[in-house]
Amino acid sequence: MQVIRAIQELRESIRTLRAAKAGATIGFVPTMGYLHQGHASLLEAARAQCDLVVLSIFVNPLQFGPNEDFDKYPRDEERDLAVAKDAGADIVFFPQVQEMYPKPTKTKVTVEGVTERLCGASRPGHFDGVATVVTKLFNIVQPDLAYFGMKDAQQVAVIEQMVHDLNMPVTIVPRPTLREADGLALSSRNVYLNEEERKQALVLSQSLRMAEELLGGSSASSVTPSQVVNAVRSHIETAPLAVIDYAELLAYPSLEPVESLKQVDRVILALAVKFGKTRLIDNTIIRIS
Repeated sequence: MQVIRAIQELRESIRTLRAAKAGATIGFVPTMGYLHQGHASLLEAARAQCDLVVLSIFVNPLQFGPNEDFDKYPRDEERDLAVAKDAGADIVFFPQVQEMYPKPTKTKVTVEGVTERLCGASRPGHFDGVATVVTKLFNIVQPDLAYFGMKDAQQVAVIEQMVHDLNMPVTIVPRPTLREADGLALSSRNVYLNEEERKQALVLSQSLRMAEELLGGSSASSVTPSQVVNAVRSHIETAPLAVIDYAELLAYPSLEPVESLKQVDRVILALAVKFGKTRLIDNTIIRIS
């Protein structure tokens, strides 16, 4: 496994592979590091489908707001490289901020519509940062397939829209959210939770299952979107430490409000809830019968 920190070196390594093996496919997994089994599952999926697997680890300052946790975002290079190697990465691209942004950037990528609700509403500018850095990474790596976890389903919707609108020659491969045995979605931010916060955070996955039951089968015709959201919010509020940022039921992938469940094929119940200082997101996508 190669560890590469410079853009030009990465481009040369990929160019050498493409020259040596005609038709070689490149799979790409962009991350902000502090890897867990969810990231490993993305690498394993890429390994099964592609000739070369590239992982990037870059904590992107453009997607953090002024009061967010960029400086405190968890980092562990040695551990990350061990996870990457075990999961089958061929190249780890590990640039510093100066390498990615040698000068203040005057260009940004903005995706409208799908960015205006959920995390886009509570974290202004966040998805401009995401879209800009992913565009840069796609231009650097030039992958055939790029793998993203559905835990951040809004991010997947944003990137799919961007790729479609800009005719980027890459296929986005969404992968299911991985969870702990008790249901908590794997996240790099889980490390911030103390024991009681970790215990109470289980209301998130419980709420998602509640929504799936309410919208499952024939019962979907007798329930309204607001009833589902109210039930979910009530359940989350049984956890004394939970502070709800949002709990919304929207059409997916458009992320438009849903007035009637008869008008949509798929919906997303998306949650963002703070436990102490830690903001967790989770979601489920439900097909309406």
